Amino acid sequence: MDKATLHASREDYLEAILVLQKQKGMVRSVDIARHMEVSKPSVSHAVTTLKEGGFLTMDDDFFLHLTDLGRQVAEQTYEKHRFFTDLLTEAGVDPALAERDACRMEHVISQESFEHLKNAYKTKEE
Repeated sequence: MDKATLHASREDYLEAILVLQKQKGMVRSVDIARHMEVSKPSVSHAVTTLKEGGFLTMDDDFFLHLTDLGRQVAEQTYEKHRFFTDLLTEAGVDPALAERDACRMEHVISQESFEHLKNAYKTKEE
């Protein structure tokens, strides 16, 4: 697995934890596996990597909690995802395809370029 894929995967897991926390309050690995449609061993490996990287913690009841760093990455990724999904859907792209494409786009655009694009789009709407 190359560095970009690992990075995108890490962002996807953090984003999933953020979304699930908003929906359910508390999140366990099994919730992530169901949400992302991946195996429990895949989630276990990702959780270990994310804990080692300082992006999340696990309490004694096996609930996952984003650290400040993890929350920041998750929120940036989720914001990009929503922006691109909405933009593509408004342009007439099928919603399911818009979700898939947005998931790819959120990982390849730099934060700086995203901010400029978002600001330009806001200015255009006003």
